[in-house]
Formats: sequence, C-alpha cells, structure tokens
Amino acid sequence: MDRIYRVQRHFYDLTRKYYLLGRDRLIRELEPLPGQTVCEIGCGTARNLVKMARRYPDCRYFGIDASAEMLETAETSLRRAGLEATVRLGLAYAEQFDPESTFDEAGGFDHIVFSYSLSMIPPWRDSLERAVALLRPGGTLHIVDFGNQRGMPGWFRRLLFVWLSWFHVEHRPGIRLWVERQAEDGNLTVSNTSLGGHYADLFRLRKPEEGRNIPR
Repeated sequence: MDRIYRVQRHFYDLTRKYYLLGRDRLIRELEPLPGQTVCEIGCGTARNLVKMARRYPDCRYFGIDASAEMLETAETSLRRAGLEATVRLGLAYAEQFDPESTFDEAGGFDHIVFSYSLSMIPPWRDSLERAVALLRPGGTLHIVDFGNQRGMPGWFRRLLFVWLSWFHVEHRPGIRLWVERQAEDGNLTVSNTSLGGHYADLFRLRKPEEGRNIPR
C-alpha cells in the first residue's frame, strides 16, 4: 500500500472527486447523534473524516488505513483543518482491526464507514465481518463502492474497469451479495440505493439493539 500511495497521495483527492460518487451523500445521511463514535475503515487522506467532523462536530472520530504514507497525508489534512484533536488516526488492517490496541478504545463504534475502500481490500469479506463485530448494538455500517454499471454503456463499463485495475481497484459484486445475505438471515436491517445507472451502490446496515431480533 505504501508503494502504491507514496506518490498518489499527493494528488489523490484531486483526481478521485470526479469518479468516487456517493461519498458526500453517505456523509449527509450518516446523521450520528451527539457524542457518538464514527470510524472510517480505509480513511486515506482523511477527506471524508474532515467533512464528517465539520458537519457533525459533537461526535468522536477515528480512522484507520493500511498505508503509513496515506496516514501521513491524512495527518497533514487534519492539521490544516484544525481537527487534529477531534480525529484520531491509526495504522491497521481492516480484517484485523483492534480498536483497543490501536486507539485504547473499547466498546466498539456507533458508525463504521467503508467509502470505496472495500474494492481495494483483498480480504473484504473478513473486513466486513470484523466491522459488524465492532458495531455497538444499534450501530450502523455505511458502505459506498462501485456498482455493476449495468445502466451504463458497455464501452464505459469496460474502460472504467481497466482504469480501476491500474490502481489495484476492482468492482466486487460479492459486496452486494454479502449485504443481501445479512438481510435474508436477519442479521442486520438493510437499506440500499443505486446511484448513476448503478455506477455506485450505497448501503446502510443497522445492527439490532441488544435483546431485539430483526423481523424477517
């Protein structure tokens, strides 16, 4: 990851804003309550964390990434925004993430965010399962990532997938299947939205309160 982002981190936000659709909508719909905790998995340059902390200033924020190079850029972004005391960053792999060892934070999180990071994480299923385990009862998992592009022209779909492969990114249709399985099995309540001709999928998965079952 450091090899990939050693150079890319300097222009990452400038280029990604044109094709990482749905990130700002996820932030608008996050709606954490004052005092709640929010953790972004694969926080990159902290672009999303800065926006979340400005929109919902009464919450506590955490971000992890597998790239020390990206976290260096993220720390710079937070200092420039005056948010270095509001957002805590840590170096960790999503599927192995231990908040207690990384942040000395026990008890899990109220909101966990994957914003176009699952398409870059090889053990993405393990990462999702780990995130669910780290959600507090009643907590919410928020995901936005590339969809199947079925509403887009074939040439665009082929070009996009080739472009993504240059950056070690790939569309993972299994994400939607995993989400659907959570709803079918009654593990989480699920809402989803497809954006721009299925260019991107936006998922919101809520964990039940303790002692309550999700109706099937």
